[in-house]
Amino acid sequence: MENILKEFERDQKELIHILHRVQEEFGYVSPPAISAIAKHLKISENEIYSVLTFYKAFSLEPRGKHIVTVCMGTACHVRGAPRLVDDASREMGVDVGQTTPDKHFTLETVNCLGCCAIGPVVVVDGKYHSYVKRMDSIIKEYSEGR
Repeated sequence: MENILKEFERDQKELIHILHRVQEEFGYVSPPAISAIAKHLKISENEIYSVLTFYKAFSLEPRGKHIVTVCMGTACHVRGAPRLVDDASREMGVDVGQTTPDKHFTLETVNCLGCCAIGPVVVVDGKYHSYVKRMDSIIKEYSEGR
């Protein structure tokens, strides 16, 4: 953690950059990391928590190696996104917002990805899968080498 903090000035404007760097390194922002950042920037931990909980990009809990995100926007919803969420949940053995015990997958939903014409859409690690009918092949693709 100290090596990360050394990369940044002791200025509050660096907060988001530091949080991104910590999450990149550890996969989430832990309570000890929050304390270290607060001391480094001389701000309260509450200020950091408010930023962490405002932006969906940050996680307070460990996330999986692969982040599976299902779009639940109107177009995707009417084309079967709820069924895809149910399938993914069953295949992975976790509910939305949870990470598999082996830390291989995290299942998330978003309100809209802006890809309405190609829905339903599932994004895994930034790779968009369009017109998705089933989750099993997508999950299998990312399960290889588990």
